[in-house]
Amino acid sequence: MDHDVVLAADIGGTKISAGLVGADGQVHRQSEVATPATGPLLEEAMRELLGSVAEGASPRAIGLASAGPVDPSAGRVSPVNIPAWREFPLLDLVGAIMPGVPSVLVGDGIAAALGEHWLGAGQGVEAMLGIVVSTGIGGGLVLGGEVYLGPSGNAGHIGHVVADPAGPPCSCGGTGCVEAYASGPSMVRWARGQGWTGLDARALSADAGRGDTIALAAFDRGAQALARGIAATATVCDLDRVVIGGGLSAAGEVLFAPLRRHLEGLLTLGYARRLTVVPFGLGRSAGLLGAARSALPTAQFEFPTPA
Repeated sequence: MDHDVVLAADIGGTKISAGLVGADGQVHRQSEVATPATGPLLEEAMRELLGSVAEGASPRAIGLASAGPVDPSAGRVSPVNIPAWREFPLLDLVGAIMPGVPSVLVGDGIAAALGEHWLGAGQGVEAMLGIVVSTGIGGGLVLGGEVYLGPSGNAGHIGHVVADPAGPPCSCGGTGCVEAYASGPSMVRWARGQGWTGLDARALSADAGRGDTIALAAFDRGAQALARGIAATATVCDLDRVVIGGGLSAAGEVLFAPLRRHLEGLLTLGYARRLTVVPFGLGRSAGLLGAARSALPTAQFEFPTPA
Protein backbone atom coordinates (compact mmCIF):
# COMPACT_ATOMS: atom_id res chain seq x y z
CA MET A 1 0.00 0.00 0.00
CA ASP A 2 2.78 2.44 0.86
CA HIS A 3 4.15 2.50 -2.70
CA ASP A 4 1.45 1.38 -5.14
CA VAL A 5 -0.79 4.38 -4.48
CA VAL A 6 -1.38 7.90 -5.67
CA LEU A 7 -2.24 10.82 -3.43
CA ALA A 8 -5.49 12.46 -4.53
CA ALA A 9 -7.13 15.71 -3.43
CA ASP A 10 -10.52 17.21 -4.30
CA ILE A 11 -10.78 20.95 -3.59
CA GLY A 12 -14.19 22.61 -3.57
CA GLY A 13 -15.88 25.66 -2.15
CA THR A 14 -17.27 23.71 0.81
CA LYS A 15 -14.69 21.03 1.57
CA ILE A 16 -11.24 19.72 0.70
CA SER A 17 -10.75 15.96 0.79
CA ALA A 18 -7.62 13.89 0.28
CA GLY A 19 -6.82 10.20 0.17
CA LEU A 20 -4.40 7.49 -0.88
CA VAL A 21 -5.84 5.50 -3.80
CA GLY A 22 -4.61 2.34 -5.49
CA ALA A 23 -4.73 1.54 -9.20
CA ASP A 24 -7.86 -0.54 -8.53
CA GLY A 25 -9.67 2.48 -7.09
CA GLN A 26 -9.45 1.29 -3.50
CA VAL A 27 -9.13 4.17 -1.05
CA HIS A 28 -6.64 3.23 1.68
CA ARG A 29 -6.71 6.40 3.74
CA GLN A 30 -8.96 9.46 3.51
CA SER A 31 -9.59 12.70 5.37
CA GLU A 32 -11.37 16.00 4.72
CA VAL A 33 -11.63 19.52 6.13
CA ALA A 34 -13.94 22.47 5.59
CA THR A 35 -12.60 24.91 2.99
CA PRO A 36 -11.11 27.94 4.80
CA ALA A 37 -12.08 31.44 3.70
CA THR A 38 -8.64 33.07 3.42
CA GLY A 39 -5.56 32.34 1.34
CA PRO A 40 -3.13 31.68 4.22
CA LEU A 41 -5.59 29.37 5.97
CA LEU A 42 -6.24 27.54 2.68
CA GLU A 43 -2.54 26.94 2.17
CA GLU A 44 -2.10 25.76 5.74
CA ALA A 45 -5.10 23.44 5.40
CA MET A 46 -3.56 21.92 2.27
CA ARG A 47 -0.22 21.38 4.02
CA GLU A 48 -1.80 19.72 7.03
CA LEU A 49 -4.26 17.60 5.04
CA LEU A 50 -1.84 16.28 2.42
CA GLY A 51 0.90 15.79 5.00
CA SER A 52 -1.30 13.78 7.35
CA VAL A 53 -2.82 11.60 4.61
CA ALA A 54 0.56 10.86 2.99
CA GLU A 55 2.42 10.28 6.26
CA GLY A 56 4.43 7.05 6.09
CA ALA A 57 3.52 6.42 2.43
CA SER A 58 5.39 7.01 -0.82
CA PRO A 59 2.80 7.94 -3.43
CA ARG A 60 3.91 7.62 -7.04
CA ALA A 61 2.01 10.71 -8.19
CA ILE A 62 -0.52 13.29 -7.02
CA GLY A 63 -3.89 13.94 -8.66
CA LEU A 64 -5.47 17.30 -7.86
CA ALA A 65 -9.07 18.21 -8.64
CA SER A 66 -9.99 21.84 -8.06
CA ALA A 67 -13.06 23.97 -8.56
CA GLY A 68 -12.45 26.04 -11.64
CA PRO A 69 -11.55 27.61 -13.87
CA VAL A 70 -8.21 25.81 -13.83
CA ASP A 71 -5.06 26.25 -15.89
CA PRO A 72 -3.46 22.78 -15.91
CA SER A 73 -0.48 23.77 -18.04
CA ALA A 74 0.50 26.60 -15.69
CA GLY A 75 -0.63 24.75 -12.58
CA ARG A 76 -2.84 27.64 -11.49
CA VAL A 77 -6.45 27.82 -10.32
CA SER A 78 -9.03 30.62 -10.02
CA PRO A 79 -12.11 28.94 -8.50
CA VAL A 80 -15.22 31.09 -8.84
CA ASN A 81 -16.38 29.96 -5.39
CA ILE A 82 -13.01 30.29 -3.63
CA PRO A 83 -12.35 34.05 -3.92
CA ALA A 84 -9.08 33.82 -1.98
CA TRP A 85 -7.46 31.97 -4.90
CA ARG A 86 -7.03 33.91 -8.12
CA GLU A 87 -4.32 32.63 -10.47
CA PHE A 88 -3.12 30.67 -7.46
CA PRO A 89 -0.09 28.43 -8.16
CA LEU A 90 -1.58 25.23 -6.78
CA LEU A 91 0.98 22.88 -8.33
CA ASP A 92 3.81 24.95 -6.85
CA LEU A 93 2.22 24.71 -3.41
CA VAL A 94 1.76 20.95 -3.67
CA GLY A 95 5.31 20.59 -5.02
CA ALA A 96 6.60 22.31 -1.89
CA ILE A 97 4.49 20.05 0.33
CA MET A 98 5.44 16.82 -1.50
CA PRO A 99 8.79 17.53 -3.20
CA GLY A 100 9.80 15.23 -6.03
CA VAL A 101 6.34 13.71 -6.57
CA PRO A 102 4.80 14.56 -9.98
CA SER A 103 1.37 16.21 -9.88
CA VAL A 104 -1.56 16.41 -12.31
CA LEU A 105 -4.27 19.11 -12.12
CA VAL A 106 -7.86 18.79 -13.43
CA GLY A 107 -11.13 20.63 -12.82
CA ASP A 108 -13.31 19.16 -10.08
CA GLY A 109 -16.26 18.60 -12.40
CA ILE A 110 -14.04 16.76 -14.86
CA ALA A 111 -12.61 14.69 -12.01
CA ALA A 112 -16.09 13.74 -10.81
CA ALA A 113 -17.10 12.71 -14.34
CA LEU A 114 -13.88 10.71 -14.70
CA GLY A 115 -14.43 8.96 -11.39
CA GLU A 116 -18.01 8.06 -12.26
CA HIS A 117 -17.01 6.79 -15.69
CA TRP A 118 -14.22 4.70 -14.16
CA LEU A 119 -16.02 3.12 -11.22
CA GLY A 120 -19.49 4.62 -10.82
CA ALA A 121 -22.77 5.29 -12.60
CA GLY A 122 -21.07 6.06 -15.93
CA GLN A 123 -19.19 2.79 -16.45
CA GLY A 124 -19.29 1.72 -20.09
CA VAL A 125 -21.13 4.86 -21.23
CA GLU A 126 -19.94 6.33 -24.54
CA ALA A 127 -21.08 9.95 -24.04
CA MET A 128 -21.95 11.43 -20.66
CA LEU A 129 -21.98 14.60 -18.62
CA GLY A 130 -21.10 14.55 -14.94
CA ILE A 131 -22.45 17.42 -12.82
CA VAL A 132 -21.60 18.48 -9.27
CA VAL A 133 -24.42 20.50 -7.66
CA SER A 134 -23.06 22.12 -4.52
CA THR A 135 -21.65 25.53 -3.56
CA GLY A 136 -21.19 25.95 -7.31
CA ILE A 137 -22.15 23.89 -10.36
CA GLY A 138 -19.26 21.96 -11.89
CA GLY A 139 -19.28 19.63 -14.85
CA GLY A 140 -17.19 17.29 -16.96
CA LEU A 141 -17.67 15.48 -20.26
CA VAL A 142 -16.90 11.97 -21.45
CA LEU A 143 -17.07 11.73 -25.25
CA GLY A 144 -16.23 8.65 -27.28
CA GLY A 145 -15.64 6.79 -24.05
CA GLU A 146 -12.82 9.14 -22.97
CA VAL A 147 -12.83 12.15 -20.68
CA TYR A 148 -12.76 15.36 -22.73
CA LEU A 149 -10.69 18.13 -21.17
CA GLY A 150 -10.81 20.70 -23.97
CA PRO A 151 -7.82 22.84 -25.02
CA SER A 152 -7.82 24.83 -21.77
CA GLY A 153 -8.76 21.93 -19.48
CA ASN A 154 -12.17 23.41 -18.62
CA ALA A 155 -14.61 21.61 -20.93
CA GLY A 156 -18.01 20.77 -19.46
CA HIS A 157 -18.30 23.83 -17.21
CA ILE A 158 -22.10 23.70 -17.31
CA GLY A 159 -22.55 26.00 -14.32
CA HIS A 160 -21.73 28.97 -16.52
CA VAL A 161 -23.99 28.11 -19.42
CA VAL A 162 -26.62 30.86 -19.62
CA ALA A 163 -30.05 29.59 -18.60
CA ASP A 164 -31.76 32.99 -18.94
CA PRO A 165 -30.07 36.13 -20.34
CA ALA A 166 -32.43 38.24 -18.22
CA GLY A 167 -31.63 36.30 -15.07
CA PRO A 168 -29.74 37.23 -11.90
CA PRO A 169 -26.03 38.11 -11.82
CA CYS A 170 -23.60 35.23 -11.38
CA SER A 171 -20.41 35.19 -9.33
CA CYS A 172 -18.46 34.58 -12.56
CA GLY A 173 -19.42 38.07 -13.79
CA GLY A 174 -22.06 36.83 -16.20
CA THR A 175 -25.84 37.02 -16.01
CA GLY A 176 -28.42 34.26 -15.76
CA CYS A 177 -25.97 31.33 -15.53
CA VAL A 178 -27.18 27.91 -14.39
CA GLU A 179 -25.14 28.40 -11.21
CA ALA A 180 -27.02 31.62 -10.42
CA TYR A 181 -30.18 29.52 -10.09
CA ALA A 182 -29.20 25.97 -9.16
CA SER A 183 -26.27 26.15 -6.71
CA GLY A 184 -26.98 25.76 -3.02
CA PRO A 185 -26.29 29.41 -2.13
CA SER A 186 -28.38 30.63 -5.08
CA MET A 187 -31.38 28.52 -4.07
CA VAL A 188 -31.07 29.67 -0.46
CA ARG A 189 -30.78 33.32 -1.49
CA TRP A 190 -33.91 33.11 -3.65
CA ALA A 191 -35.88 31.24 -0.98
CA ARG A 192 -35.03 33.84 1.65
CA GLY A 193 -36.23 36.53 -0.72
CA GLN A 194 -39.58 34.71 -0.78
CA GLY A 195 -39.84 34.64 3.01
CA TRP A 196 -38.13 31.36 3.90
CA THR A 197 -36.21 31.69 7.18
CA GLY A 198 -33.90 28.66 7.16
CA LEU A 199 -30.12 28.75 7.47
CA ASP A 200 -28.57 26.89 4.54
CA ALA A 201 -28.97 24.48 1.63
CA ARG A 202 -29.19 21.48 3.93
CA ALA A 203 -32.12 23.05 5.76
CA LEU A 204 -33.71 24.00 2.44
CA SER A 205 -33.46 20.37 1.28
CA ALA A 206 -34.99 19.14 4.53
CA ASP A 207 -37.86 21.63 4.32
CA ALA A 208 -38.50 20.72 0.68
CA GLY A 209 -38.65 17.06 1.70
CA ARG A 210 -41.31 18.00 4.27
CA GLY A 211 -43.35 19.77 1.60
CA ASP A 212 -42.53 23.42 2.40
CA THR A 213 -43.95 25.45 -0.51
CA ILE A 214 -41.11 27.96 -0.79
CA ALA A 215 -38.39 25.31 -0.49
CA LEU A 216 -40.06 23.19 -3.17
CA ALA A 217 -40.33 26.24 -5.43
CA ALA A 218 -36.62 26.97 -4.95
CA PHE A 219 -35.73 23.44 -6.05
CA ASP A 220 -38.12 23.63 -8.99
CA ARG A 221 -36.59 26.94 -10.11
CA GLY A 222 -33.06 25.58 -9.78
CA ALA A 223 -33.96 22.32 -11.52
CA GLN A 224 -35.46 24.19 -14.45
CA ALA A 225 -32.23 26.13 -15.01
CA LEU A 226 -30.17 22.97 -14.64
CA ALA A 227 -32.44 21.22 -17.14
CA ARG A 228 -31.86 24.00 -19.67
CA GLY A 229 -28.11 23.59 -19.38
CA ILE A 230 -28.37 19.81 -19.64
CA ALA A 231 -30.70 19.95 -22.65
CA ALA A 232 -28.37 22.27 -24.52
CA THR A 233 -25.37 20.07 -23.77
CA ALA A 234 -27.20 16.88 -24.65
CA THR A 235 -28.29 18.32 -27.98
CA VAL A 236 -24.80 19.53 -28.88
CA CYS A 237 -22.83 16.53 -27.58
CA ASP A 238 -25.30 13.69 -28.30
CA LEU A 239 -25.23 12.43 -24.72
CA ASP A 240 -26.35 9.03 -23.44
CA ARG A 241 -26.36 9.86 -19.74
CA VAL A 242 -26.07 12.59 -17.14
CA VAL A 243 -24.80 11.66 -13.68
CA ILE A 244 -25.37 14.14 -10.86
CA GLY A 245 -23.73 14.41 -7.46
CA GLY A 246 -22.67 17.03 -4.95
CA GLY A 247 -24.27 18.12 -1.70
CA LEU A 248 -27.64 19.11 -3.16
CA SER A 249 -28.05 15.77 -4.94
CA ALA A 250 -28.59 14.26 -1.47
CA ALA A 251 -32.06 15.82 -1.64
CA GLY A 252 -32.94 12.92 -3.95
CA GLU A 253 -36.26 13.18 -5.75
CA VAL A 254 -36.75 16.71 -4.41
CA LEU A 255 -34.15 17.63 -7.05
CA PHE A 256 -34.42 14.79 -9.57
CA ALA A 257 -38.21 14.75 -10.00
CA PRO A 258 -38.56 18.39 -11.17
CA LEU A 259 -35.34 18.06 -13.16
CA ARG A 260 -36.70 15.10 -15.14
CA ARG A 261 -40.04 16.86 -15.59
CA HIS A 262 -38.41 19.96 -17.05
CA LEU A 263 -36.14 17.86 -19.27
CA GLU A 264 -39.19 16.09 -20.66
CA GLY A 265 -40.34 19.39 -22.15
CA LEU A 266 -36.90 20.59 -23.24
CA LEU A 267 -35.53 17.49 -24.99
CA THR A 268 -37.52 17.75 -28.21
CA LEU A 269 -35.26 15.96 -30.69
CA GLY A 270 -35.56 12.19 -30.92
CA TYR A 271 -31.88 11.38 -30.44
CA ALA A 272 -31.65 13.62 -27.38
CA ARG A 273 -34.66 12.02 -25.70
CA ARG A 274 -32.71 8.81 -25.05
CA LEU A 275 -30.83 10.69 -22.32
CA THR A 276 -31.03 9.20 -18.84
CA VAL A 277 -30.34 11.15 -15.62
CA VAL A 278 -29.07 9.28 -12.56
CA PRO A 279 -27.32 10.08 -9.25
CA PHE A 280 -23.61 9.51 -8.76
CA GLY A 281 -22.77 5.92 -7.95
CA LEU A 282 -19.71 6.96 -5.93
CA GLY A 283 -21.34 9.70 -3.87
CA ARG A 284 -18.91 12.09 -2.21
CA SER A 285 -15.91 10.05 -3.40
CA ALA A 286 -16.40 10.66 -7.14
CA GLY A 287 -14.13 13.70 -7.38
CA LEU A 288 -11.41 12.16 -5.23
CA LEU A 289 -11.39 8.95 -7.28
CA GLY A 290 -11.40 10.94 -10.51
CA ALA A 291 -8.43 12.97 -9.28
CA ALA A 292 -6.65 9.71 -8.52
CA ARG A 293 -7.54 8.28 -11.93
CA SER A 294 -6.08 11.34 -13.65
CA ALA A 295 -2.74 10.66 -11.95
CA LEU A 296 -2.47 6.93 -12.68
CA PRO A 297 -0.73 7.32 -16.09
CA THR A 298 1.87 9.56 -14.44
CA ALA A 299 2.34 7.06 -11.59
CA GLN A 300 3.42 4.33 -14.05
CA PHE A 301 2.48 1.42 -11.82
CA GLU A 302 4.26 -1.83 -12.50
CA PHE A 303 2.42 -5.07 -11.73
CA PRO A 304 3.73 -8.65 -11.87
CA THR A 305 3.17 -10.45 -15.16
CA PRO A 306 0.65 -13.28 -14.70
CA ALA A 307 2.29 -16.73 -14.76
